[in-house]
Amino acid sequence: MEDQRGRQLVLSKQQARQKIESYCAYQERSQQEVRNKLYEMGLRTADVEEVIAELIQTNFLNEERFALAYASGKFRLKQWGRKKIRQGLKVKGVPDKLISKALSSIEDSQYVRTLADILAKKSSQLTEKHPAKRKNKLVQYAISKGYETDLIFDTLKSSNLAKSGENF
Repeated sequence: MEDQRGRQLVLSKQQARQKIESYCAYQERSQQEVRNKLYEMGLRTADVEEVIAELIQTNFLNEERFALAYASGKFRLKQWGRKKIRQGLKVKGVPDKLISKALSSIEDSQYVRTLADILAKKSSQLTEKHPAKRKNKLVQYAISKGYETDLIFDTLKSSNLAKSGENF
């Protein structure tokens, strides 16, 4: 943290803990996000780890709760697929075991329905008339949202969104 003149401010461990409690109370955070924030506040490694341990004990910081909230939020609000959510959780430093648990919390039927919905919406926005190019644009869009390729093709085949006479 810096003051108005750009000088580095170093907070005491107690001051940093109070600030980081507010930071964690505002929204769920991963341990890595909190660790990075504490280092930005000028804390030393030993103090950072001690504050994180205290936050876990007082339940301000819960990696499992973060992973579930992240997966749920990105799926419901941004309509991300499992691949993109997995990547986002990895970047946040969440362990693989918790990533798997968070991804399994997404209901399969809702997941497929959401994919079909985003493909239908995208299809209605496309002006491309050529069936193969149209299909390719839909596939690329769904891949960019983090959906699995085989599921995309299955969904396109069952919904006929690419509006082609060919079989997918």
